Amino acid sequence: MPLNRLGELLRQEVVSIEAAGTAKGHEKIVTRIVPASGTKGPRFCLEGFGDRQFIRMNSNSYLGLSLTTELIHAEEAAAQKYGVGPGAVRFISGTYQPHVELEKQLAAFHRREACMITSAAYTSVVGVILSLTTPETGIISDELNHNCIINGIRLAQPKIKKVYPHLNVAALESQIKECIGQAQGLIVITDGIFSMRGAVAPLAEISEIVRRYDAHFPRNIVLMVDDSHGVGAFGATGRGTEEYCKAETSDILVGTLGKAFGVNGGYIVSSNPLIAFLREKNPLYIYTNPITPSEAAAALKSLELVQSDRGAHLLGHLRTMTTRFKKGLVDLGYESIASEHPVVPLFVRDTEKTSALVKFLLDHDILATGLNYPIVPKGDQLVRFQVSAAHTAEDIDQVLGVLGQFKSI
Repeated sequence: MPLNRLGELLRQEVVSIEAAGTAKGHEKIVTRIVPASGTKGPRFCLEGFGDRQFIRMNSNSYLGLSLTTELIHAEEAAAQKYGVGPGAVRFISGTYQPHVELEKQLAAFHRREACMITSAAYTSVVGVILSLTTPETGIISDELNHNCIINGIRLAQPKIKKVYPHLNVAALESQIKECIGQAQGLIVITDGIFSMRGAVAPLAEISEIVRRYDAHFPRNIVLMVDDSHGVGAFGATGRGTEEYCKAETSDILVGTLGKAFGVNGGYIVSSNPLIAFLREKNPLYIYTNPITPSEAAAALKSLELVQSDRGAHLLGHLRTMTTRFKKGLVDLGYESIASEHPVVPLFVRDTEKTSALVKFLLDHDILATGLNYPIVPKGDQLVRFQVSAAHTAEDIDQVLGVLGQFKSI
């Protein structure tokens, strides 16, 4: 059947998005990766750009592990042994030995009792919120939490929904007190690292507030942290925002294998009872294929590397490159925020100027992403840079040099 009427309405909506300057546009297609050589990190070739080689400053691969031979060989070996797909959802026929071992090792890494791997961190978050929300549950969320949290709350339809101003723990405490006697249980949810700007949630303070009022709720206050941008890349040993903040472990921690760990998929770590419950009740786990056995094997190798001397070196180099880049931005007179995380926002605060800066960078062989409303609030338009341990000092200085040229225009 032709979708002529609906199709025209949708076409007009896309035109409106493009006219507003907020369209995400066509994805660039990577055709080849040139390995790191000498004083240069890896370079990326794109369809339609000939032989030009780009520095990638918009990747979540914070440790550069997706290009390491150890992970590639681990994935290839597991694919030879188990095939390239899981075959079915796990409760039917989809669990393989690498899945089980990865869950065991991730639980140990985060010092939790149990772990459940999922197809993505996004589905991890939504599935947990859906599964734990009852008609007597309240949910309290930071206003700049990730889209997966926002949509999870919308789908769950809790009895009470509250949103506190970004990082405002006093407001969080007030909202918890307002829920006393109004809900049987609360879920307090925050990003560990806020992905648009690299801001760090004050987890030690949040945890203390949650514990202070927990006794007022028969079903507890559950503290849930989505630390997808923290795990593997942040903290002295890569254990994320909890380690960096020296915070008590959260009740539920969601992480990803697709950023610092360099592979694919998500995971949830928590207590044995909670993970056992989620295996029985979480629809986005029960009815969704897991990551492949070969991806699980690659993630196991990544986790091993992060905990080795080499991992410590990569984390140290990442911190050095992040500091170098942030200092360079400040020296050039650009606006950013104070954070040690490798997500580095450059605030432009104007949609057209943000697009112009991204194009200028592309014209000078640098890949970066502009973020405009509604992805970020109006007035917070920015270019989000992401530093990687695969970057060299020469790479960072080259990017800063281009930003200096733009500043002088």
